[in-house]
Amino acid sequence: MEEATASYQAALTADAARYLLDRGIGKAEADTFRLGVVDDPLPGHERYRGMIAIPYLGHDGRVLTTRFRCIEDHDHRAFGHGKYNTVAGDIPRMYGVDSIHAAGDEIHLAEGELDRIVLRKIGWHSVAVPGVEMWFARHRRMLAGFSRVWVWSDPDEAGSKLTAAVCRSLRSAKAVRLRTGDVTDSYLEGGSEALHELINKEAAA
Repeated sequence: MEEATASYQAALTADAARYLLDRGIGKAEADTFRLGVVDDPLPGHERYRGMIAIPYLGHDGRVLTTRFRCIEDHDHRAFGHGKYNTVAGDIPRMYGVDSIHAAGDEIHLAEGELDRIVLRKIGWHSVAVPGVEMWFARHRRMLAGFSRVWVWSDPDEAGSKLTAAVCRSLRSAKAVRLRTGDVTDSYLEGGSEALHELINKEAAA
């Protein structure tokens, strides 16, 4: 996994960097989280050629797995893949587990890896799951020690299901009500101040 991550990180293209920057993720974040592009696929990764590689890093920096994000503006299913793609047979994981070891009493939970990177960019320890179907009992156990888990789900039906699932399983969970899209949309519209304002409103409620 380390070999693939190093190779893909070195191959980050201008188009991919622009795609990330349009989502609030600059070079510093791309370097920190070792984002890359599948230019010369390692065996088993051929179908992800051209996609952004998002490595899942352990608390010690070791690469645990990688997911892939297609950045082409097309019908992904028609091309035989999803917008986000997981290696066949890989177990669903929580993204950003290093934050569990570094956080204090509170932690943030995002819906999706790139939203988690935005939350980390503004200084909040955070993790992510890629949707309601990826929230498992073991994830509850991983976050059970925090006095507050802020849940940043997308403002749609799927996001509501994720919020409900997390809040049912964790007494410490509290939803952050997004109004103008997901975490990234809110950040792009109002910067870190917009996200802090949302948290402050929920904390005062």
